Parts: sequence; structure tokens; C-alpha cells
Amino acid sequence: MDPLTSLLNEVRSCGALFGRNLLEPPWSVRFADRGALTLVTLLSGDGWILPDGDAAPVRIGPGDVAIVTGPEPFSIADDTGAAAPPLFVVHPDRCTTADGRDIGEDVILGLRTCGNCEDGRTVLLTASYQATGRVSERLLGALPRVLLVPHDAPDPVLELAAVETGRDAPGQQAVLDRLLDLLLLSTLREWFARPEAGPAGWYRALGDPVAGRALRLIHDRPEHPWTVEALAAEAGVSRATLARRFTALVGRPPMAYLTDWRLAVAADLLARTDATVASIARRVGYTPFALSAALKRVHDTRPAALRAARPR
Repeated sequence: MDPLTSLLNEVRSCGALFGRNLLEPPWSVRFADRGALTLVTLLSGDGWILPDGDAAPVRIGPGDVAIVTGPEPFSIADDTGAAAPPLFVVHPDRCTTADGRDIGEDVILGLRTCGNCEDGRTVLLTASYQATGRVSERLLGALPRVLLVPHDAPDPVLELAAVETGRDAPGQQAVLDRLLDLLLLSTLREWFARPEAGPAGWYRALGDPVAGRALRLIHDRPEHPWTVEALAAEAGVSRATLARRFTALVGRPPMAYLTDWRLAVAADLLARTDATVASIARRVGYTPFALSAALKRVHDTRPAALRAARPR
């Protein structure tokens, strides 16, 4: 398993807030749902993504796919001035008007569909992820506030998503969740390959036959008693060669990266599952005592504290 797959396994969509918006200028919509990742795409028309704060506006055209990261609010509008008040504001549990009232029939145009015109020239699709945990933080930390992947040709996945957003068939939420996963994965993979992306070290290292091999072994088998010598043997190089290439590409020595990955996986398992501390420790190559000591040393926390934070 490569690192991107490992990280995306932890940000799977579940109960995605997936919406279609039919819009006629002037328009704007605001997102204050504190989503970790929000996927934005236009099937027709164009507009601007307007992050709060100092981030620059990002133009988005038909077929383009953008991902907005972080919980800070942002808006999408037909122009950078966003002269129109928000048609609606997306909150974690509901949508309201700009002054805080629940949206009415003048905005709700159908199932998962809102807007100001049923024949609007702009068709906007949005979907939000509520990703949490230390593994997810590794992916979020590698992304800018707004990333955009332009598309010049029709995308059948986007067209299918537009159709499925308005349906209410058995298993519909599962279909939307899987479509969102596919859109997110394909967009991230394409963006990481772009020259302007400046991808994280672990992503750059995937194409290296030495460092990439070691990375996959660490992610596949974190419980294995890896040493630099053992990883170098698997990669078919000397210990010094592996250490040099891994550190240069990933930005951390192999054993430091292994420790970080083990503790990230363990922290998420402690916070999300009922598995015992002993079983979690075994899954990441520690004894219970060694896991507790490592968490305290690296993250200044203990298994009990992470377990106490588990959602009920």
C-alpha cells in the first residue's frame, strides 16, 4: 500500500453532504460547515472560490475540480466582489439564509438541490468531508488552502454525480459517498502530478525505486521490527544509500518516519475503536508500555487520554 492510499483510507466519505446548486448571476453561497475537505466543481458556468483571510481568490471554470481545505469559512460566487449576499450559508447541521433563518422553498429546488433559478446557467456541485485524526492530518498538511485541477473535456464521473445527486433510490447515500471518494482520489492524484503542486516528500518519494520501496513496506507492515538495514535489504541497496535517499526525498530519516506513522495509526485506533491497547500496540510494532512511552515522548499524550477522547 502506498502512502496516498493509506491516507485516503482514513478520509473516506460517510454520509457526505453532497449538493447541487442551479444558479443565475448574481449569486454567491457561503460554507461555514467546518469541513476538513470540500470538493467543488462546476458542470457549467464559472465562478470564484473566495477563502476568508489572506488567501487569493481562485477562478473555477466548467469541468474544473477544486478542493478547499481546512475548517475556515469560504464563499463561492460569480465574481470576486461577491456583491450578492449569500443565497444560503451551509452550517454543520443545516442551511440558513444570510441572516440565520432556515432556507425556504424559494431556495430549495429539489432533492439535494438549491438555487435561485431552475434553469440557471451555472450548475455547481459541492461535497464536504469531515475528516479527523492524525493520519488525516498528514494528508491535509500536504495540501494548500485551495487546489484546482482544470479539465478541458467532459468528465463522466462528474456527469454521473450530477445525476445521482438528484435521485432518491435505495442505497443512494452509499452511491454518493463512493462517487465523492472517486472524485477526491482522482483529483488529488492528478494535482500531485502537476508541476505547481509542490507535493509532500512522501509523495515525491513514491516514484523512487529505493525510497518508494521502503515507504510501501512501512505502510504495509508497520508492526514489523524494521531497521534501516532490513529496509535497505528489501530495497536492494546499502544501509547508507537507503538512509541518504530516503531522507533527501521524504525529509525525515527512515526510522523517524516509521515512528511517526506507527504513532499516527495507533492514535487514530485508540480514538476511534474499542480495540484494546495491547492489540493496537501489536498492530504497530510496540508493546503496550513502549507505545505509551512513545506517545508521551513524541506527542505528550497517553493511550488513556486518546481513548477518553473517543466519540461515544
